[in-house]
Amino acid sequence: MGKINVLDCTLRDGGYVNDWAFGKDAIDGMLKKFSLANIECVEVGFLRPVPYNENRSLFPDMSSLDALLKNKNRKMKYFVMYDVSNPLDIDSFKKNDGNGIDGVRVIFKKDRINDGIKAVKKFMELGYLVAGNFVSTNFYSDKEFIDGIKTFNDIKPFTITVVDTFGSMKNDEFLHYIKLADEYLDKDIILSYHAHNNLQQAYQNAVSFVNLKLERDILIDASVFGMGRGAGNLNLELFAEYLNANFDKDYHIVPILEIMDEYLQETYKNNFWGYSLPLYISGTLNVHPNYAIYLAEKNTLTEKSLYEILKNIKNEDRQVYKKEIAEKYYLEYMNVFRDDLSDVDRLIKDFKDKDIVVIAPGKSINDNADKIKDELKKDNVVGISLNFYNDDFKTDYIFSSNMRRYSKIDDKIGKEINAKVILTSNMREAKNKDYVINFYSLALESKDIVDNSALMVFKLLIKLGIKSVKIAGMDGYDCNNPYVYNDESTQFDFSNVAEERNKLIKKELADIKKSLNIEFITKSLYE
Repeated sequence: MGKINVLDCTLRDGGYVNDWAFGKDAIDGMLKKFSLANIECVEVGFLRPVPYNENRSLFPDMSSLDALLKNKNRKMKYFVMYDVSNPLDIDSFKKNDGNGIDGVRVIFKKDRINDGIKAVKKFMELGYLVAGNFVSTNFYSDKEFIDGIKTFNDIKPFTITVVDTFGSMKNDEFLHYIKLADEYLDKDIILSYHAHNNLQQAYQNAVSFVNLKLERDILIDASVFGMGRGAGNLNLELFAEYLNANFDKDYHIVPILEIMDEYLQETYKNNFWGYSLPLYISGTLNVHPNYAIYLAEKNTLTEKSLYEILKNIKNEDRQVYKKEIAEKYYLEYMNVFRDDLSDVDRLIKDFKDKDIVVIAPGKSINDNADKIKDELKKDNVVGISLNFYNDDFKTDYIFSSNMRRYSKIDDKIGKEINAKVILTSNMREAKNKDYVINFYSLALESKDIVDNSALMVFKLLIKLGIKSVKIAGMDGYDCNNPYVYNDESTQFDFSNVAEERNKLIKKELADIKKSLNIEFITKSLYE
């Protein structure tokens, strides 16, 4: 069998987690640790059209890599990645003089394979070891993949790579592409594999690959602790240990563990990567994981709803993530039309001549419980809870536009909870509902707060002819504290977008206040 090689891609693929801002000391330290670990290859980052910053693993040209690699280990190969979709002028790059980067990994999607081939040729002419990486390999038909391989046979790059971009390749499918590549790829060209771990298949696929014992050299990508976007990648420490035990390799595990200990622990605490249900769903449906991440971060969808949205993404949109496309599919899903005239009329009658008190789930309601109860006990008051119900307040109604939160109380309606339920029409999965109002009649203009429940209930009250409302628990978002809700079960971290969300809400409130007088019972950033 051929030689087994491992390439660490932590500084490149792991950079999606922290925007490649590892810090100069960490980048230098990690490269030294990889050298001590006896790893054959390491990828130091991306070639990107950005200003050079020694604290980030992004590089605008080859010269910017020289200082980083001035003490390079000559036994280890150093690579950098080049994306034909985010190109730099290759003709401006210097030739490989043996003192800096050794190789370039060129990535290309199926519709850009010709650009990928041209880039591989150019880097080879400059004297670099070059890889051709078939992004989303499983989107290629057998014929397309074989034709691509044959073209690379004529060029003879250092390696070509089977890439499981969306972590969706199960073992049989993965081995199918590996065997195709082995059959048609020139035996002098190394065959590589780059995993993503959405379906937790990375380790199994890598083990299956090496156990084929092919008569060619192979190269397998991994990263420390599986660091990478979303579900992450193949764990370097796990796979290196497997190769030591089963293929007589001599990787030193301790330096790898020290990288996690010394350089990545804080990043992991603040920017989780690893298995998650949204990324599992994106993997099963062969959809770019950023769609799942974007939709999950809205914190409005159940996993079932997320699945339905991702399933409906058209094939031509699945490979390339765009925020505006994600938002389009989200709003299409939320826009379920319902003739709500009768429900609106009933609410107008129910609320006529009533004083309205709305309870939002901010932490301030815990400290002001007695004050809120006093308001609710007043004559002629109707209480409305937003997305939750608390026995201490016993409101008459629950309003919700957020299925993920409402699902926690849906089964309790009519049993433990004796409140009437007002839902927006996007709440497809709800079992219990007394009134359903068209989502788009209450939706906000800004897509980032399009379904903010407090603002939506204000718009509903205006629609019902209400002139004044009191509200508790509409505290606002805090950029320094993710825990702004009254109950742990409703917590979701908006701290990274707190300032922008607060700004948008204040703007919407300014318009709403032209038609509705709002009195804050508890302290709020929006007073």
